[in-house]
Amino acid sequence: MSRKAGRHFLQIPGPSAVPDRILRAISAQTIDHRGPDFAQVGLDALSGMKTIFKTTQDVFIFPASGTGAWEAALVNTLSEGDRVLMYETGHFATLWMKMATRLGLKPEFIEGDWRGGADPDSIEQRLRADTAHEIKAVCVVHNETSTGSVSPVAAVRHAIDAAGHPALLMVDTISGLASIDFRFDDWGVDVAVSGSQKGLMLPPGLSFNAASAKAMEVAKTGGMRRSYWDWHDMKALNATGYFPYTPATNLLYGLNEAIRMLHEEGLDNVFARHQRHGAATRAAVRAWGLEVLCKQQGQESGVLTAVMMPNGHSADAFRATALSNFDISLGNGLSKVADRVFRIGHLGDFNDLMLIGTLSGVELGLRKAGVPHRSGGVEVAMQFLEAAGQEQEASQVA
Repeated sequence: MSRKAGRHFLQIPGPSAVPDRILRAISAQTIDHRGPDFAQVGLDALSGMKTIFKTTQDVFIFPASGTGAWEAALVNTLSEGDRVLMYETGHFATLWMKMATRLGLKPEFIEGDWRGGADPDSIEQRLRADTAHEIKAVCVVHNETSTGSVSPVAAVRHAIDAAGHPALLMVDTISGLASIDFRFDDWGVDVAVSGSQKGLMLPPGLSFNAASAKAMEVAKTGGMRRSYWDWHDMKALNATGYFPYTPATNLLYGLNEAIRMLHEEGLDNVFARHQRHGAATRAAVRAWGLEVLCKQQGQESGVLTAVMMPNGHSADAFRATALSNFDISLGNGLSKVADRVFRIGHLGDFNDLMLIGTLSGVELGLRKAGVPHRSGGVEVAMQFLEAAGQEQEASQVA
């Protein structure tokens, strides 16, 4: 097989490309995870993740994918037969619902059209009808990776409170954390779920729970039988920087480096960068004459953009053409939108020039695959970025 020159563009919505600084950190020699040198590694990771979740409450780190953190959130706080209110924002909300069903919970799924985030009004209406308070938790996806839509988490919290309902608020922010603003304490979240391979810029392999005092109290006497996922086993040893079983030591090295990088840039700057890239990408898509899957204004993601294909054209065939000819990997459509949508990831360690390279690859791919579109999307994105840069410079002078 002949070698392809140049850099591969990994533009799926995660795993995101891993920066060199993090790769170097991960490559350090493994140390004794029971020895004295490890304690600081663990303490730095646990305290650092609190700053990313924006919480002073408990954060737990598991060697697992985000799916493991989903399960940890459910089994620590809910018992078999408990009713859970969930909202259908897309493929990953659906998978979380299916997991809840397999664990013996009774999820009620509010139907969505996959073109926006969770609707707080629908959630409030359902909770008001639950006068017996049989619903024990409300579960929503912050950033739905399959559709590019963002749920208004703070408004969902307000809906629960307005209904006077005691349900826990659980949020999947696997693809949202460290890319778009997330405020665990300020938004009144009870359990948050995340993973390492998105905004945190790491390889897959670490998952996270943040847990409120209310959730920790419920977990003391409630929840399901559990061992590996038990928060209290973790909490007992985490206080000293250690874990109840072998941690992913080298990924923790990388996590600590990632946290440093995020704070060096400044979280608000990270969020603004992602929002800018999302807006520029949507401008390019619309200039091509294509449609963005998310149609709820203000709920579009800065992490990825899901693009609808013209009728009669295969998203997967287009993606294959782009990969073989231009060495760019784009995300596929999942379940309900399989082969109808492709997804452009613009997350993690990513800058304006990389975005323009990505959009150029997409436009070249559209042309090569014979997908009906108008030329000039890349130029529109460049104009958007130039105007955004001038606006930023003006605000700094002011």
